[in-house]
Amino acid sequence: MTSADIPEGFEPHFRKSPLTDPWEPIYSRKTADAVIIGLRLDKPHTNSRGLIHGGLIATLADNAMGLSCGVKLDGGPRLVTVGLAIDFIGSAQIGQWLTVESEVLKTGSTLCFAQCRVTADDAVIARANGTFRVVK
Repeated sequence: MTSADIPEGFEPHFRKSPLTDPWEPIYSRKTADAVIIGLRLDKPHTNSRGLIHGGLIATLADNAMGLSCGVKLDGGPRLVTVGLAIDFIGSAQIGQWLTVESEVLKTGSTLCFAQCRVTADDAVIARANGTFRVVK
């Protein structure tokens, strides 16, 4: 993969995890309101039928929404997921660019609510919403 394969503004993802290590390289782009996650889909991202695995989509949605809540809360508190719902609308193929873009709906002193859209080459393949608990 060359840098030409990565959309402008995306850098190697700053948040590493043993769970997502096998899926690297993962990229992200920070905005004033959110963290957008992206990656070029490849064979390690598929299930036994060769389709992009729903677990990958759910994990990246959870990650993007939680990090986006952190952005809206000025990065101070830590957050843990207390609720996650996802609707799989379509599928994606190896070689497509996957983007997970979040919107924080509401923040409070103990909870943060967010939603996201997951696209593959700009076609919506999933939507999710999450609730995150602020851990002080």
